[in-house]
Amino acid sequence: MKKRKKVLVVDDSAFSRQTIRRMLDERKDIEVVAVAFDGLDAIVKTLKYQPDLITLDLVMPNMDGFGFLRWLSSHRPIPVIVVSALGDEKTVFNALELGAMDFIVKPTPRASERLEKIKKDLHKKIDSIEKLSTTKLQKNIEQLRVISPARGLRKRKTTFNVLAIGSSTGGPQAVQYILKSLPGDLDMPVLIAQHMPAGFTKAFAERLNKIVPLTVKEAEDGEDVLSSHVYISPGGKHLTVKRTGGKVVIKLQPSTDDDKYTPSVDRLFKSVAEIYKNRAIGVILTGMGNDGLQGAMKLSDTGGYIIAESEESAVVFGMPKEVINAGLAKEVVNLKDIPSRILSIY
Repeated sequence: MKKRKKVLVVDDSAFSRQTIRRMLDERKDIEVVAVAFDGLDAIVKTLKYQPDLITLDLVMPNMDGFGFLRWLSSHRPIPVIVVSALGDEKTVFNALELGAMDFIVKPTPRASERLEKIKKDLHKKIDSIEKLSTTKLQKNIEQLRVISPARGLRKRKTTFNVLAIGSSTGGPQAVQYILKSLPGDLDMPVLIAQHMPAGFTKAFAERLNKIVPLTVKEAEDGEDVLSSHVYISPGGKHLTVKRTGGKVVIKLQPSTDDDKYTPSVDRLFKSVAEIYKNRAIGVILTGMGNDGLQGAMKLSDTGGYIIAESEESAVVFGMPKEVINAGLAKEVVNLKDIPSRILSIY
């Protein structure tokens, strides 16, 4: 019989603790070994119960989630899923840079209609995370701290006209690494579908815009697609492109109840393949499930160049593995080498 995954729930809200516990108690393969009401209580219970995974609120009395994350990274590298209120979207990315694996939206009594979606999201994230995920994530974060500034471009080959990137769990750190490594005069646009809830992608784009050489923004419907610009798909919508006259513009599509992943990497890649054909580079990064597989097939059919992140660096080797196993990846590359590979073929 498969060993049950032990989870510690940390939150100062009694409602959140009870709600998350109920969500997890539905699963026979998950055992909530304890709940904690602040960071200090979480340290005691981490040492006592040795959980396999922790769900963590950030805003708590005594010791907050950030203090606990700092302690955890030094003493017990255990996967953490942050449970964040929508009003705290900017602080989520601080937690991700401290080593949190991913995040979900905090359940509230007034959001009862969204609880089922939050539960499914939590279950999927827990299923995707393995013990080695934390070690890989820590390595990627260390690379971010020592990354060399991007230098100006040499004369380009004019082979490719767009870079499309798809990612999920572990993706924010991976995307940041790639964008920080690319020069500010990159003569093509970058389009990104990162699995992230609505309300968080704008803060993600604003944060990246402050620390990378390129101009980064949350994509807006109908705007022109420009070189040296990075467009992040808004959470809850799908980023696609279309040709209008002699230019390419953003076309945002609403999500539906049937969508398994939002934003969808498949939709982005398929759209890019239709417009750019063999002039597109597609990069599939860390993430759970198989989003990006169908899009990569389309991109491959039209002559696009696909790079998949290797198992060595992928925090969750789900999405890249599907593309690699289907024989669609031209290259399988460690995260630290992906920017140089993009520039070498560009």
